[in-house]
Amino acid sequence: MNCPLSAAGPSDSAGLWPSNRLEDGSFSARGIFPTSLVSARLKGHAEINARLAATILAREAVEQSAHNSNVGGWHSHDFQPWAGEDGQAVIAAARDVVNGMTLMQSADEMVPASVTWRVTAWANVSRTGAANRPHCHPAAFWSGVYWVADGGVADNPAVGGLFEIADPRGVLPLMHAPHLRVAIKDCLSDGHTQLVTPRAGTMILFPAWLVHSVQTYTGDRPRISVAFNFSL
Repeated sequence: MNCPLSAAGPSDSAGLWPSNRLEDGSFSARGIFPTSLVSARLKGHAEINARLAATILAREAVEQSAHNSNVGGWHSHDFQPWAGEDGQAVIAAARDVVNGMTLMQSADEMVPASVTWRVTAWANVSRTGAANRPHCHPAAFWSGVYWVADGGVADNPAVGGLFEIADPRGVLPLMHAPHLRVAIKDCLSDGHTQLVTPRAGTMILFPAWLVHSVQTYTGDRPRISVAFNFSL
């Protein structure tokens, strides 16, 4: 089962229900141990994507697909040697996000991390019937994906190809009472999966250990993305 990121629910549990047994103003509720999910849009993405899509489709025509999590579709080998300026712009933007979102423990405080990241990247082209099995990315710290062309998914999610993220606790939160939910916005999908709708020009980044997949795509246009790992 899945729970879209836009699922309806309480936006703030404080004051969710009245009680004359509580001290006024004392009630609060929040999720703990959250899982990181970062989203950003690439500046100038329309022009970059037009050129980058052509580069990726040309490469698809001459390079045999790798076979990893992909079911059908095309999965490139190392992206960076042939990515060109547009592909490198995507990687550079992802690096900016990662650098800004990573801290390091130093003595008794957290400070901005100074890391020389090792980046691996690959391009994906999905056509009708393609999908990606649930998987994670061992030996990396951050993973991410940038959508060059969403194949129409952004306007019509019914064509599939949605990015699906599994609760890292599995179904454990559902074991006792699967019909109940905790009335806190960030806890509504406990034990389920969440869906992210691809949108051309958008990238997401998340912990590399997070299990994710891509639902079967049924559209009639190429769905093109670049995926990447940042490791030490």
